[in-house]
Amino acid sequence: MAHSTYDGRFAPSPSGPLHAGNLRTALLAWLFARHAGARFALRIEDLDRVATRPEHERSQLRDLAALGLDWDGPVVRQSERLDRYRDAIGELAGLGLTYPCYCTRREVLEAAAAPHEHLPEGAYPGTCRGLSSRQRAEREAAGRSPSLRLRAEAAMVSFVDRVHGPFEGIVDDFVIRRGDGTPAYNLAVVVDDAEQGIGEVVRGDDLLAGTPRQLHLARLLGLPEPSYAHVPLVLGPDGERLAKRHGAVTLEDLAAAGVTPEAVRSLLAASLGLAEPEEPVTMAELLARFDPSAVPTTAWVFEACQAGGHER
Repeated sequence: MAHSTYDGRFAPSPSGPLHAGNLRTALLAWLFARHAGARFALRIEDLDRVATRPEHERSQLRDLAALGLDWDGPVVRQSERLDRYRDAIGELAGLGLTYPCYCTRREVLEAAAAPHEHLPEGAYPGTCRGLSSRQRAEREAAGRSPSLRLRAEAAMVSFVDRVHGPFEGIVDDFVIRRGDGTPAYNLAVVVDDAEQGIGEVVRGDDLLAGTPRQLHLARLLGLPEPSYAHVPLVLGPDGERLAKRHGAVTLEDLAAAGVTPEAVRSLLAASLGLAEPEEPVTMAELLARFDPSAVPTTAWVFEACQAGGHER
């Protein structure tokens, strides 16, 4: 299949099983791509070797298939692509666009909490940007392993999100390589989306604010810029982002409570206005009913299945 400006992807981190919120986002990403007759890729973002587990990857692939999602080509794993990220980091360093940062997590939080002209609240103010060679050597002698930050120069980046409309943000000096040498998320995702030919990124709107960073990085590296559709998150009954603590929220938990993957698909479809409550629906029917311009713009509250109960 030829590349399309609507080629999409789903890119989970295998740090645990997928819950209903993850599955709803995956379903939307699949619908956006397939509605346009485009490719749909699956990428496993497993750079964090401490938090990620092979068994979680296997369960995620199994759950996506059980829901009815398919994907094109082999599954891509970030852990197998380290050379690509190092090349991109080297290119940025060669352009003089990076600097080592020796700040501890606490120091970063304290610096970001203070007001800084031209930077949004919570942004890194460039504490280590102007360190001399001697100051850097002193910090390294003290055992501090530096991360690597991008010199963003408070760039203003704007784009039009397919769900949220016009959006703009100021880019701070963000980390592109962690202190342990691991490429950071923002760097890896930009390199991956470009190499995989992703034309439209559909993901949760908790990532909306970080998108200007990724667009700025793509421009510096001369990479294609995808379009974006940030879809609303799924919340628990307490109004917080859906998580394991909310009860039966994964396919395995729901199956134990007597809820089939097909019933979960119907539930997710109803939450998107693509089916009546408890209406059995196939993937083909969902695709025929899907309208990208009619995606809900507010969060959906998932009422977790209690022991012996049902979805409400």
